[in-house]
Amino acid sequence: MPFLSGVGRALAHRNYRLFIAGQSISLIGTWMQGIGLSWLVYDLTKSAFMLGVVSFSSQLPTLFVAPLAGVLSDRWNRHRTLLVTQSVAMLQAVLLVGLMWRGQIQIWQIIALGVVLGVVNAFDMPTRQAFLTDMVPNRDDLPNAIAVNSSIVNSARLIGPFLAGLLIAAGGAISCFLVNAVSYVPVLGALIAMRDLPVRPTTHTNTIREGLVEGFRYGFGFRPIRVLLSMMSLVSLAGISLSVLLPVFANDILKGGPMLFGMLTGASGCGALTSALYLASRKSVLGLGSKMCWATATFGVAIIGFGFSRSIPLSLFLLFISGFSMMLQMAACNTLLQTIAEESKRGRVMSLYTMAFMGTAPVGSLLAGVIADRYGAPFALLAGGLSCIAGAIVFARQLPLLRAQVRPIYEQAGILAPVAVAVNAVAQLETPPEEPG
Repeated sequence: MPFLSGVGRALAHRNYRLFIAGQSISLIGTWMQGIGLSWLVYDLTKSAFMLGVVSFSSQLPTLFVAPLAGVLSDRWNRHRTLLVTQSVAMLQAVLLVGLMWRGQIQIWQIIALGVVLGVVNAFDMPTRQAFLTDMVPNRDDLPNAIAVNSSIVNSARLIGPFLAGLLIAAGGAISCFLVNAVSYVPVLGALIAMRDLPVRPTTHTNTIREGLVEGFRYGFGFRPIRVLLSMMSLVSLAGISLSVLLPVFANDILKGGPMLFGMLTGASGCGALTSALYLASRKSVLGLGSKMCWATATFGVAIIGFGFSRSIPLSLFLLFISGFSMMLQMAACNTLLQTIAEESKRGRVMSLYTMAFMGTAPVGSLLAGVIADRYGAPFALLAGGLSCIAGAIVFARQLPLLRAQVRPIYEQAGILAPVAVAVNAVAQLETPPEEPG
């Protein structure tokens, strides 16, 4: 079928198939640990503020470490870097299991291990994003590879929370931590099995500091990249309150338990998976800018509606919409950045993307906790949703200028075929195509 063949184009590359196979298992464990940790923290403290603090601690390192990680990603062997980061993440999960097993788990330990994982993610995320071009050397298949990867992430987001809810109800949060620790074995095995990866130049004439400055100047000096990063930062800053406060809605507002918590997270994951599959079926970047704009506004409306909903079916539906729209915005931003960025600076651009995605999230987590404690969780989502809607309006006004600035890059790179399509690619940022690509 044309749809299925379009969805799986990037899987023709052996190394990418291995990567997806390993990630599909490991990410389920990652989501299960995240759900188990949120439930454990709220069970121990009964505090929305502490949920924000724990999330803040695990995401803050990204803000400071990701720029350095991006420079090193352009210098180090990305394959070996991922082997190290995945191994350390596995060790972090093992330590959580050990502390729970001995009955000694405390909030300060959770925060400390969260900081460790935050540092690991600061290196892992930009390296993993840049590594896509090593596994998928055909740039025509790169947007598909990004979308397929998003599909796997959100399949895990759908399955992981559901399994986590069952395990928490049956055996407590320690079960989720144990599954996550074991789930790193397949992804490490997949990385070890990879062959014939491209060898990138390792000689650099500038220092790490100079490379860092060069990356910032390139990323923030080029308007299209700067605008895309700003949009990602806004959605992360405003939207993170939804995931941070879900235990509050599941337990206190909708009067459920761990199973409802898993269902709510799963509904968002189902929407995100649907969005990722749609993006994977597309054959070009046509229309992604316009779709980013509408997705950001829709996300804002959906989380405001969820914040004030007292019906479980309506809440599940709104979370599906929020998951669909947020994934569309994030994946579109990622795809556009990857197709715009110069190869020699790809790691640094993706580190800025990681900063925009994860680096602003700790501030959003803390703000969400403070607003929820003072005014209630629904008003925290109201503030975030209104910010997303305002950002979408500002972004829409930027699209004509982005069209003119990005067009020469697409023409020179030959990303789209035929060439006539490339000439009009960025024009489609303003007006979506009549038919989906």
